[in-house]
Amino acid sequence: MQQIFNFLIRNKNNILFLLLFGVSIFFTIQSHSFHKSKFISSANFITGGIYKKANSIQSYFYLEEYNKRLLEENNLLRNKLSNVPDTLFNDTFIDSTVYEGIYEFRTARVINNNYAKVDNYITLDKGRKDHILPESGVVTSQGIVGIIDNATKNYARVISILNSDSKINAQLKKTNHFGSLVWNGKDPNVVQLTDVPRLAPVKKGDTIITGGKSLIFPRGIPIGNIIGFELDENGSYYTIDIQLFNDMTNIGHVYVIVNKDRKEIRELEEIDD
Repeated sequence: MQQIFNFLIRNKNNILFLLLFGVSIFFTIQSHSFHKSKFISSANFITGGIYKKANSIQSYFYLEEYNKRLLEENNLLRNKLSNVPDTLFNDTFIDSTVYEGIYEFRTARVINNNYAKVDNYITLDKGRKDHILPESGVVTSQGIVGIIDNATKNYARVISILNSDSKINAQLKKTNHFGSLVWNGKDPNVVQLTDVPRLAPVKKGDTIITGGKSLIFPRGIPIGNIIGFELDENGSYYTIDIQLFNDMTNIGHVYVIVNKDRKEIRELEEIDD
């Protein structure tokens, strides 16, 4: 305490000057509208900048939470929209909020992603306890990712579309010409659609979508655009190069597509066999 008193005594002149200077500035601002407005504007500018920076920092730390909320909201919308039947040639109005379809979408996060090998796999942070099972499709908001081939209690493995064993039914969006989506092991951003008949009107820039001829992916999920094509040696079928909408080297969160009627359909097909 004595040191504080000694400091005040030694600097009493400077302290008095600062006090009187502050009082003079206060009375100047209060008595002159111009100075008052300038002071308020400057104060608002400084505090506004501080609040903006603080809000930016706070928002950064909450990005993961915001992203999860957005992902769940998108998931609800996907569950509703994916199960609405194609009404292009149907005049009947269907309320998508009450329509019960066969597909459900569940969210998951990618914890490991391979794309530099010939046979690439992706690992998800959810598994059987979250009702995520093998033979479920995996997509993002941009397009398809792959198919789950194995699942434990807490994790699931996805056969990436960048895998030599991957073979997915796909079609031209403008027509109903189908083929098999495969990967030649070269560019992770380009896959191939094979076995497309020569009569198909193939053009660069056209969109390729899932064909819906399997129990895994519903029809119409985007895959990519045509960037090149050629006929086989017999001139009967096209091999089409497709630029993926998805950046397969940068996948964070995904949607897992579950077909609720898959078991029943499988049982029926086994009876027919």
